[in-house]
Amino acid sequence: MEQQNNYGVVFGTIPLLSEEHLELMLTTMNKDHALYYLIEAVKSAHERGSFTIGESEIISKSIRVLSKNDEQKKGSE
Repeated sequence: MEQQNNYGVVFGTIPLLSEEHLELMLTTMNKDHALYYLIEAVKSAHERGSFTIGESEIISKSIRVLSKNDEQKKGSE
C-alpha cells in the first residue's frame, strides 16, 4: 500500500493530502461537513487566543447547542 504524505493540516486537526484533496473537500461539502469545518475553525482560532473570555463562552455554548441538535437529528433517523 502506498503511503500518502500530508500536504498540510487544516485548522490544526484536518489532514490535507494534496491540492486535489482540498478541491474535493470544497466540491463535495454538504451541511454536515460545513458545520464540522466551522466548528474546527472556531476551536483553532480559540486555541490561538483570538477571542475574549466572553466570546469564548458564547462560541462554546453555540457549538454545544449545534452539536447536540445534530446528534439528536442523527438519532431520530
